[in-house]
Amino acid sequence: MSGNALTANTAMQCPHGGQVRATPSNTRAKSDAHLLTSGDTFTVAGCPFTLPPGAPSPCLSVTWIVADLRVTAGSPTLSESAAGMCLSGANVPQGPVSVVTTQRRVGTR
Repeated sequence: MSGNALTANTAMQCPHGGQVRATPSNTRAKSDAHLLTSGDTFTVAGCPFTLPPGAPSPCLSVTWIVADLRVTAGSPTLSESAAGMCLSGANVPQGPVSVVTTQRRVGTR
């Protein structure tokens, strides 16, 4: 995969509009902030998703399915073309994560 690198300042959302927040484990490689890797912790806040009978089932976390192949910072780094899946509290896939904005100075592969 390739594209602009995702950093701790990257804005991401779940498919229902919840905000994704990353907690980077990488403390060395950075652009405008520390680069994100597939091994980092990603939490979702404010997801309004409910199941058809009205039972809340918000997105709570993100797992990465596809990360960069050639660049690592402890774990494979993430770029705009990485594929992440938002998960409910029961680890049920609820849709892909969307990258809203990121830095434009550093690209990865």
